[in-house]
Amino acid sequence: MAHYFEESPEAAGRPGVVTLVLPDLHLRLETDSGVFSPGRVDPGTRVLLETVPPPPEEGDLLDLGCGYGPIALTMAARAPRATVWAVDVNRRSIDLCARNAHGAGLDKVRSVHVDEVPDDVRFRAIWSNPAIRIGKQALQEMLTRWLDRLTPDGAAFLVVQKHLGSDSLQRWLNDQGWPAVRLASRSAYRVLRAGARPVEAR
Repeated sequence: MAHYFEESPEAAGRPGVVTLVLPDLHLRLETDSGVFSPGRVDPGTRVLLETVPPPPEEGDLLDLGCGYGPIALTMAARAPRATVWAVDVNRRSIDLCARNAHGAGLDKVRSVHVDEVPDDVRFRAIWSNPAIRIGKQALQEMLTRWLDRLTPDGAAFLVVQKHLGSDSLQRWLNDQGWPAVRLASRSAYRVLRAGARPVEAR
């Protein structure tokens, strides 16, 4: 899993299946080696999905770092009229997410590489279990790139482990102009909500 954020994982394929069971949803998801948390739905992802408010019913939504798709598919199931962009750098993840969306009949999930999202698309919501382990600078660059594509009334929901810097990330978001609050706290995880920042602050 250490290299799940590489574009072309070198790990030999070991296909598997995990299930995601939520009060409103039951998904069967194909997984494979070389992607994030292939053996189970990551606990942080589960905390996020169990605590976020419902997504906007229409418009464009973003799952940043989609992996094999638990967040993107949940967004799509909860907002069937919205278009969900599931983005990742990992080509194996992108393919798995697309297959899982197709298998679940969620045809408004667009699973694409991060560089394949049209520049004019703006997001009413971003949900993410971000790849903290890519490093502080890379994480901040990634978040800046995508949070600045929120609509004025949009919001991003990020789940981060406390010991991996959730509190410092919240401070950084506020310092950069994205008003950030802690939405939920469970076990070692924090769910942060960050609103759009004013255009003049970008």
